[in-house]
Amino acid sequence: MPRADFVHLRVHSAYSLSEGAIPVKGLVKLCQEQQMPAVAVTDSGNLFGALEFAQTAQKAGVQPIIGCQLHITQESSEPRNGTAPPPDQIVLLVQNEAGYMNLMRLVSRAFLESEPSEAAQVSLEVLEEHAEGLLALTGGAGGAVGRLLAGEQKPAAEAMLKRLMGIFPGRLYVELQRHGLAVEEAIEPGLLELAYAHDLPLVATNECFFPSADDYEAHDALLCIAEGAYIAQGDRRRLTPDHAFKSAAEMRELFADLPEAIDNTLVVAERCAWFPEFVSPILPPFATEGGRSEKDELIAQSEAGLEDRLVKQVFTEEMDEAAREAAAKPYRERLDFELNVIQEMGFAGYFLIVADFIKWAKQHDIPVGPGRGSGAGSVVAWALTITDLDPLRFALLFERFLNPERVSMPDFDIDFCQDRRDEVLRYVQNKYGYDHVAQI
Repeated sequence: MPRADFVHLRVHSAYSLSEGAIPVKGLVKLCQEQQMPAVAVTDSGNLFGALEFAQTAQKAGVQPIIGCQLHITQESSEPRNGTAPPPDQIVLLVQNEAGYMNLMRLVSRAFLESEPSEAAQVSLEVLEEHAEGLLALTGGAGGAVGRLLAGEQKPAAEAMLKRLMGIFPGRLYVELQRHGLAVEEAIEPGLLELAYAHDLPLVATNECFFPSADDYEAHDALLCIAEGAYIAQGDRRRLTPDHAFKSAAEMRELFADLPEAIDNTLVVAERCAWFPEFVSPILPPFATEGGRSEKDELIAQSEAGLEDRLVKQVFTEEMDEAAREAAAKPYRERLDFELNVIQEMGFAGYFLIVADFIKWAKQHDIPVGPGRGSGAGSVVAWALTITDLDPLRFALLFERFLNPERVSMPDFDIDFCQDRRDEVLRYVQNKYGYDHVAQI
């Protein structure tokens, strides 16, 4: 079956939250239906869907191109009405592992270092620090070059293009878009002139937000919901039906006068033939006492914790020694079984870490929930005071939480008091390292 002669390099998946309306699986299916050999996902300011997209596309025989539409802080711009001007955009595509690592750093810095009232963004200086392994598209009308051309600032636009050429030597493409917008038509002659003057390759993109033109009205409603606006409102963000996932034939026809811009999408795909491999979760080490291994530490804490639970919650005053041993037997057997499974699956450290910050919260009078979800079925969790429900009393199954036949990361559902939850987060960050803690 012949392959399509065009590749989309500017797609917003559903991970462009409240903006994109193309599910990852739906995107891959579109590529299969249209025989497109590759596709790039360039979500707005994030890489939330990168791994899912890479794995789904690879399995389907479609080459995934990992990318991002990143916001860049405007340079030398006076604040408007006391607020900073909106940032420009640039499209970054991953060429190799170094590029993937750099793109993750850029996205993280954008979120962590931007003001809460602003869109997540980075400066050109930060972009330059982490440009290795990344191929860049100028960003169309939303990019710095396009914005300056639209403002009839051609010298400044050329200077900006030269700056980007220095940041991405041999890895910069002048991006052309034709969504029927007046600004795109106005700046295209200037973009062509600059590209030819500086011997830069052209590339045609169609910024896709929804699968087909038939989805335009539904997507327009999505934008209204995101902005708290109304359909009939004039001063709101609007796209066009042309922001759909077009076929290769449609793109060829649209850029019939500039076939090299279409051809270069395939060149870019060849230059960005790298995707991340799945790796197992990496947990920070747990500092044990007396140089014990995490395995031995878990055993020691669990056995001591279980004995305490038995005395306080299982044994009764009228029980003699034999009765106590009989009552304790199923708990100890269950504990041994669970400990073996936890150790075989390599999650001893995980249980110790979770138990550590829950114990800290309880010691500091921060209310913690008794446990919910499948984690409540673990005697080890009960012994470590991660949960406060007796699994045997309520016939709860450990296998629903951890099962060697279905290897997956354990996930305790923990409820902390909303008024003091931030104290627990700070404790975890300070003890295990700020760079080891993520929130979603």
